Amino acid sequence: MTMAKRLTIREVAAAAGVSTQTVSRVINNHPDVAPETFARVQAVIEKTGYEPNMLARGLTQGRSHVLGVVVYGLDYFGPSRVVAAIERQAAEMGYGISLNLILGTESDGVGQMLSNLRSRQVDGIIWAIPEVGDNRAWMRTHGRDLPVPVMLVGGMAGVACLPCIGIDNAAIGRLATEHLLAGGARHVGIVTGPRTWWEAEQRLQGWRETIAAAGHTVDESLIIEGDWTVDSGEQALYRMIEAHPEIDAVFASNDQMALGAIYGAHKTGRRVPEDLSVVGVDNIAEASHFWPPLTTVHQPLAEIGVMAVQVIDQMIMETPPLRRSQEVQPEVRLLEPELVVRDSSRSVRRSSIVE
Repeated sequence: MTMAKRLTIREVAAAAGVSTQTVSRVINNHPDVAPETFARVQAVIEKTGYEPNMLARGLTQGRSHVLGVVVYGLDYFGPSRVVAAIERQAAEMGYGISLNLILGTESDGVGQMLSNLRSRQVDGIIWAIPEVGDNRAWMRTHGRDLPVPVMLVGGMAGVACLPCIGIDNAAIGRLATEHLLAGGARHVGIVTGPRTWWEAEQRLQGWRETIAAAGHTVDESLIIEGDWTVDSGEQALYRMIEAHPEIDAVFASNDQMALGAIYGAHKTGRRVPEDLSVVGVDNIAEASHFWPPLTTVHQPLAEIGVMAVQVIDQMIMETPPLRRSQEVQPEVRLLEPELVVRDSSRSVRRSSIVE
């Protein structure tokens, strides 16, 4: 079987009546191409089925057009949404990704992981591992000596040493707790995530600040640590009821634990929301089908994935190129969450979104 001859960029340029440089600019989505010229070249590419020789293109530009993406916790809602958005945005911008799944949140094996990424000559690294304990300590020692830009996904405790994009998790705690108090709750408990997770501690901080600002005593016995699972949410509610039979509201730090709290409320004869208001976090697809439908805090997870790719692309495309991560300013960008009000919480006059 004879293989079809591969079309060259020169042939595309000739068919479109432009230079090869113009075709290259169109392929790379450069802004300095007239719209009518861009459309003409794109039409030729689509008609002929031309595919750029990525290997040759990479050798010419000194780039691989591949991003290294390091991730943990794809079985959790948040990381899976972020990585899916990273993959879509990378493809849209002409990047392949080298996906590297870490099985634990510890920092063991980071050196080997980074060495592997360097050997694959990735153009940049997106590090989407949540901050748990001191698992980002390596970044302060040799993270800024990497030969390519690095973008952290998820907030960072202390002073950032690398560019970082995440969600304002303290604002999540404030939004949820303010809503519960505004609905008339007097005894608001919280089911945290694992306390070693930065996100869990930030949500707890938002709860503490809001309880104190409302003039209530911050009762440590109303803080129960969960592990992001439905069962931990259910068991946490039983412990709260045992210590505080008067409890009338629960902020669960993710939707799965909120579901467990609602289930526990039903089992103990408490009506939701008449006797117990419940708010979760994440706005998972099933949240609107809980009974009652769950009030929750929406996180812009897809937006984080998109922005992570866009920002690291900007760093890669800098002139002159940023070849070392230490040349990049360690800016931290935190996106704002939104409250989604449904029927699991007592009604209030103000809300961000009503479904």
